[in-house]
Order: sequence, then structure tokens, then C-alpha cells
Amino acid sequence: MDIFGNILNQPINLINNGGMVDYYGNLMTDAQADIYFARLLESIAWKNDRAVFNGKETITKRKVAWYGEKPYNYTYSNTTKKALFWTQELLDLKAMAEEKTNESYNSCLLNLYHNGTEGMAWHSDAEKDLKRNAAICSLSLGAERKFSFKNKHTKEVVSLVLKHGSCLVMKGATQKNWLHRLPPTSIPTNARINLTFRTIEI
Repeated sequence: MDIFGNILNQPINLINNGGMVDYYGNLMTDAQADIYFARLLESIAWKNDRAVFNGKETITKRKVAWYGEKPYNYTYSNTTKKALFWTQELLDLKAMAEEKTNESYNSCLLNLYHNGTEGMAWHSDAEKDLKRNAAICSLSLGAERKFSFKNKHTKEVVSLVLKHGSCLVMKGATQKNWLHRLPPTSIPTNARINLTFRTIEI
């Protein structure tokens, strides 16, 4: 099937050197995705994200939340978050992701993008709190958005559109060798929730 389509029988690897990015297509039906999107929008403890660079604090329009099976600390952009305990919706989605990807996760960073003007710059998820080379499962709900990868060495760029209810997994040496981003767009879009299931090093 088209990788921008629905459920795939087998994941498609999007990069061919220095890591692995498996795209699974839709993890659930549109109706299920609608339900989870609405529930997460209301039940998650959303807060504007904070970043500190050169001693100066920046507050993002994008909102975030950090959850896990224990009150794990997670530090990025020179700020530290303490995990809240799983909600039932997050446990349901984690179970779906684990079954589909044959991986296990103990935490989740959620991002809420209110519209297309909000995005994420090039970065790698290689913080010291995360288990090295562990899988990171990205689940998208809401507006379809372009998502891009760039090889740190060759500068090769690979992009795809992440659909409502779709699942993508980054693993192996991907964070070491590739950057990724959610570019902003001038095309009017509705809100998008992105869940990134992760593994904190214990």
C-alpha cells in the first residue's frame, strides 16, 4: 500500500543508512483516532513548553506533557520535567503501540500543536535520560503534518506526511546519525497531538 495510506501489513523503513525508521501506517481507525484525540485534548495536563538557552528562558506556543510508569525526570533544552502517572487513554495507546511495534516503553512525551504555524526545529532525541538506541514510537493524532529527517553527515533529507492515527518508530543509531523536525506550514491546519513513547534508562 501507499506509505501515506492506511494500515500496512509490514512496516516500511524510510532511511537506508545510520539507523532505522519504520513507518507502520495507521495504528487504528479514523473513528478510534477521533475519540483518543478528543480525550487527550481534555484529560492531559498540557503546559506551554520551556527552553533555556544562554540563560534566557523561552516559552513556546506549543504545549507539552510528560507521563510515565514512575515519576521519571527528563531533561532537555536545559529544563527538567517530572513524569505524571499514566492516564487510562495513554495506557491504551501504549499497549497498541507495543503490540504493533514489538517494543516496550515506560514513558511518553506529548506535544500539542494548535495549528500549522507551530512546529519543531531540527533535533535528535539523544538526551542522557533516555536508554541508548532504544526505540521511540511516534503516534500522530489530529491534523496531517509533514515530518522530515536529515542525515547529519550526508545532509540527505527524507520526508513524509503523518496521518491521523499513524505510527512511526525510530530506533538503533537513528538519533546519532539523523536529525528530525516538524516544519511549520502556512497552510491552515487544525490541532495535532503527537505522542512519543520512550524508554527512560533505569
